[in-house]
Amino acid sequence: MNSQTKVTGVILAGGQARRMNNQDKGLVNFKGRPMISYAIAAMMPVVNQLIINANRNRERYQQFGLPVVADQTDTFDGPLAGVLTAMIYADADVLLIMPCDSPLVTAEHLRKLLSARAEQGADVAVAFDGERLHPVFMVIRTVLKNSLEAYLASGQRKLDLWLEQQNMVKADFSDTPDIFVNINSMAELSALEADGN
Repeated sequence: MNSQTKVTGVILAGGQARRMNNQDKGLVNFKGRPMISYAIAAMMPVVNQLIINANRNRERYQQFGLPVVADQTDTFDGPLAGVLTAMIYADADVLLIMPCDSPLVTAEHLRKLLSARAEQGADVAVAFDGERLHPVFMVIRTVLKNSLEAYLASGQRKLDLWLEQQNMVKADFSDTPDIFVNINSMAELSALEADGN
């Protein structure tokens, strides 16, 4: 990978987590640690700068010692709003994005995502598990800021739709599809903890 390319990592913790009794997912414990701590551990070795995108509990997120940036709007506009916020904030050519609630993803997986984009010279690389895309796991060039801004300003919110309009490649994770399990309910949390992975 070109060592000149600066990468800012962005952990998306900006959602409302309606299915988690409105608990803040990144702060819910998984095996004794807040879920976001797994994302931080995976990101740290592969980025130059790391930020958390959160719209609630900002003081608690600040305790992780990282910049915490909120969306430009306070209407919980979804992951793209968090991506745009990061683009405005970051001093980097490339953003590496992942959610706060996928504790099985490691630095190695994130390197694979970064490499997929760099090798193809694409504007975006998105994780693909062999069956479907996982668009909240992506590497994206910050030059797409204007395109994203215009898309959101037009009232659109769908991540997949915007990605289809970009120069995008799929990063193939078909050999490890299980890493993308994200935890949407307390029942899923208990099941994954009991799984012993």
